[in-house]
Amino acid sequence: MKQHLFEYTLQLADNANILSHRLGEWCGHGPVLEQDIAMTNLSLDLIGQARSLYQYAAQLEGKDRTEDDMAYLRDGWDYYNVLLVEQTNGDFGKTVARQFLYDVYAYLFYTELQKSKDEMLSAIAEKSLKETTYHLRWSSEWVVRLGDGTEESKRRMQEGLNEVWRYSDELFQMTDREKALAAEGIAVDLSILKPLWDEKVSDILAEATLVHPKVAGMQYGGKTGRHTEHLGYILAEMQFMQRAYPGQKW
Repeated sequence: MKQHLFEYTLQLADNANILSHRLGEWCGHGPVLEQDIAMTNLSLDLIGQARSLYQYAAQLEGKDRTEDDMAYLRDGWDYYNVLLVEQTNGDFGKTVARQFLYDVYAYLFYTELQKSKDEMLSAIAEKSLKETTYHLRWSSEWVVRLGDGTEESKRRMQEGLNEVWRYSDELFQMTDREKALAAEGIAVDLSILKPLWDEKVSDILAEATLVHPKVAGMQYGGKTGRHTEHLGYILAEMQFMQRAYPGQKW
């Protein structure tokens, strides 16, 4: 059970870490200064969540590894993040779509994780929920603003949604580790989140006058270490300094 908890904690940390990196790529490239800063702040919130979770994962493992080891010295097949968060930024519409689908999930997820019998996960969830509440408000407002805006913004928002939708169902796919921990009252039972997620997403898309995407064939694999090629490029960039100059301290 301890191994399951270790991997589960890594899974949550990897989601936050990889999405943080993607949002960080917008720094200095945002469509307007205010949103450039907003996305950077979202990224910082997520890296804070990832740090707390990596620290706890290192504690659970008990092998004297640190949060930095967890982030910078693991290979792609050892990452358990969902495929959604590693997808490329594309244009602003695609980034908003990716963020929105994840934010609805994260808000519902951390709301439930607060009830975990694991006190550390519960505490991290409570703090993370405050940040995620803002993230969801930000991404929801932009989905509506772009979707119900100009013809160009609507087209880009719809295309972004269509592109990332195929990765959304994995958010609710439960691995063996999740099922085992949920039975113990530690992990979140994702089956109870899916209808709530569907309802919230549908409400926002209706307000934004966007069409609910219909995609043939959802994509899975991230939670078990099978990723798209995009993760390799992220890790090559993110881990370069640590791997090229191991053990260096600032």
